[in-house]
Amino acid sequence: MSTDLVINLNPKSMFTESIKTIRTNLAFSTIHGEMKMILNTSPESGDGKSFISANLAVAYAQEGKKVLIIDCDLRKGRQHKIFNVPNLTSSGYSNLILNYKEDMFLNDYIKQTENKNIWVLPTGPTPPNPVELLGSDKNRELLQRLRLEYDIIILDCPPILGLSDTLVMTKYSDANLVVVANKKTKLENLKNTKKAFSQAHAKIMGVIINKASVKDNSYYGYYSSEYYGDNHKKRRKRDK
Repeated sequence: MSTDLVINLNPKSMFTESIKTIRTNLAFSTIHGEMKMILNTSPESGDGKSFISANLAVAYAQEGKKVLIIDCDLRKGRQHKIFNVPNLTSSGYSNLILNYKEDMFLNDYIKQTENKNIWVLPTGPTPPNPVELLGSDKNRELLQRLRLEYDIIILDCPPILGLSDTLVMTKYSDANLVVVANKKTKLENLKNTKKAFSQAHAKIMGVIINKASVKDNSYYGYYSSEYYGDNHKKRRKRDK
């Protein structure tokens, strides 16, 4: 079992409870709308977006939801490593977009994991034009089809600063989450992240602070906070 999947390794930990709280908060945030496609990103690499994406997927799967993780980080994706599925140069997300047709058999690309109710669409080979591929009509048609086949789809996207890939994917998401690292992410980078979303006419629904220490010295500490825009109050919760 992957050490990244803390929610499996330590189901009674404070971290696990925090991940489940995020799942609950997302449900309440969209009580009158659809919450199916959740986008996760971060200002920079190393903030823990893939780690959070994977554990959030498990939290949804434990509710009995049919969950798909799409590794949209076509340059440096690692969901195939976390869930121990093959990432072949002949398949994966990039190849699926390129070759997509309405009648094609998706199981050649999407891999079932050892975790109940979780499937992974790994990156496949790195394309020369990730932004164009993600913004293509074929990708839009593919994601529309996947919406019909899964209860929850988590888009594990690249870091947002310096790349346009994630902003392209906000066209398809129902909620956008930003993962930042405690004592690593600079406030300026978080402000620039918010600005990038705003310029793309996309909203940040939540900010997750990863790698924060807690008093019980557990392996992973965790804070969570939600940001709901300029017309809403900022809410923050800290595990004690």
